[in-house]
Amino acid sequence: MLLALSLMGTACGEAGERPDTVTAGLDASQPFGGDPAAEGTPTSGGTLIVGMYTEARSFDPTVGSNLIASAVYDSLLKMDSKGDPQPYLAKSMTTADNGKTWLLGLREGVTFQDGTPLDADAVIFNVARQRDKATALGHLYTEPIDSMTAVDPLTVEFVLKRPTGSFPVSFALPFSSGNLGTIASPTAVQKWGEDYGRHPVGAGPFSFVEWIPNNKIVVTKFDGYWDKGKPYLDGIEFRPLPDTETRYASVANGDIDLNIGGFFTEAQRSSLDQNLETYYGPGGDGEFLYFNFSKKPFDDPRMREAVIRAIDPKALNATQYRDAGDLATTAFAEGDQYFSRKAADSYPTYDPEKAKQLIADYRASGGNPDFTFQDATSPNNVQFATFLQAQWAAVGLNVKLQLDDIATVITTVVQGGNFQMLHWISGPYENPYPFMYNQFHTGGINNYGKYSNPEVDAALDEATSTTDPAERIAAYQKAQELLNGDLAVAWMARAAKAAIARPNVKGVSRYLSSELFWGGTWKSS
Repeated sequence: MLLALSLMGTACGEAGERPDTVTAGLDASQPFGGDPAAEGTPTSGGTLIVGMYTEARSFDPTVGSNLIASAVYDSLLKMDSKGDPQPYLAKSMTTADNGKTWLLGLREGVTFQDGTPLDADAVIFNVARQRDKATALGHLYTEPIDSMTAVDPLTVEFVLKRPTGSFPVSFALPFSSGNLGTIASPTAVQKWGEDYGRHPVGAGPFSFVEWIPNNKIVVTKFDGYWDKGKPYLDGIEFRPLPDTETRYASVANGDIDLNIGGFFTEAQRSSLDQNLETYYGPGGDGEFLYFNFSKKPFDDPRMREAVIRAIDPKALNATQYRDAGDLATTAFAEGDQYFSRKAADSYPTYDPEKAKQLIADYRASGGNPDFTFQDATSPNNVQFATFLQAQWAAVGLNVKLQLDDIATVITTVVQGGNFQMLHWISGPYENPYPFMYNQFHTGGINNYGKYSNPEVDAALDEATSTTDPAERIAAYQKAQELLNGDLAVAWMARAAKAAIARPNVKGVSRYLSSELFWGGTWKSS
């Protein structure tokens, strides 16, 4: 369930941030970072000051959640712009039998920051930690593993219980989603035990120095870094800045150099500011409403369709996103390789008269269409909930709002399944595995609405197992079409997570979900 909580923290608390004055859209021209060819020759030196929207939880890969763990660790694999895992800290990951057996090849001479060699035994030690700890963020991804063997000091063989073409993605995910490729020094883990999360040792570009809770985390250049010539910076100081206005003002006025994880209102303002660089892309998933399929009235497709048709997308965009929202009708943004036009076109359009008819039919069959809508208590979430309440009232629905603090939403409402309809945000993500499976597969750990369709399960299973990219794309597109046919959720908009930088910050490299890769970052004079 920890993965689910990390996604909740990623978005739900900031979900309703609505800008008050600016009206332009988000700059999506640099989704994955800057263009090295256009930025010039990197220069070495200097300390980067970074603002992050939440305090880190732990540097232990089995615990998370931590926006900046990638300064200390490099992942074995890294996803490219299409979401496909490529060699990074490792040099290869291959299969000769269509995903049943995988060979992970390591680089020679790589050491952790404490001098311990990063070898096959270190990889097995780390993956075993995720496997053996039921609450570990990466525990889910170890489920297919039947055995792990050190073939030689630089090669690990993974034999799986079944073909799993998406297995390499598990070694390239963001730290806060759980990542089998985040490798900690076994020496340090054994030395510090339960306190390891406060004394991390990885093989990334920077060594951990200190952590003053709610104040700063400091890292310094690792001279033995495997990618020779990097890192360019002498060090980085990370500061938790949970208040949105303070965080944006700090990067705008130069108090910090880089703002990680800027949400909608920040990204919109920075998109208009020529003195700032905005790195943002819509990615998969987004802001949506969960229907509880195990409770009335949303066990009935008429009511799911009615509430969707009652929401005016123009009013939604104008009042909640200042006409800058990238409204969603399916699980993938248009232009993504997994996007299905058929699924998007099948999604119900705004039609209040049709909504009224569906509600009347439901009443005539003996059902009570009125329901409770649940959300968190932040002012912007209240604004969002109130807007929807008014939209539904216009078609004759009496909707009660239940607004709780975020802890109650997570523990009682979400985990307990005590809702009829729930506001949620997930993503953005680079690769649909494992998020689509977790959210929509029968029994998925994020399938809070208890949605179930055997055909969707089969499509998601196929997408997970195949090693053929064309088959994977077709499977996810089929799943989308089935999901939209069932109206599994009510889509609102794509999620907004951005990195916002001063113009002298160069070499930004990132995931859409806000994980940054720090080895190539530098500051110009």
